[in-house]
Amino acid sequence: MIFHITLSKQQDGWIVAECPALAGCVSQGTDEKEAIDNIKEAITAWFWAEDQKAVEKINKKRNSSSIIVSV
Repeated sequence: MIFHITLSKQQDGWIVAECPALAGCVSQGTDEKEAIDNIKEAITAWFWAEDQKAVEKINKKRNSSSIIVSV
């Protein structure tokens, strides 16, 4: 998957990385490389958290089963 991110330098020197396509998906780093590495990890974590929410809903349905796929 490919996502656009934004990088912005803060007054305290940190670089903030944000993925606008994923609400609340933000990270930071001491330089651009670290901020990019961290936002990649945050994007993965964002999808994992959303999947966990979905699994809870699936488990509440009696006639549903879940199958795990990798993308």
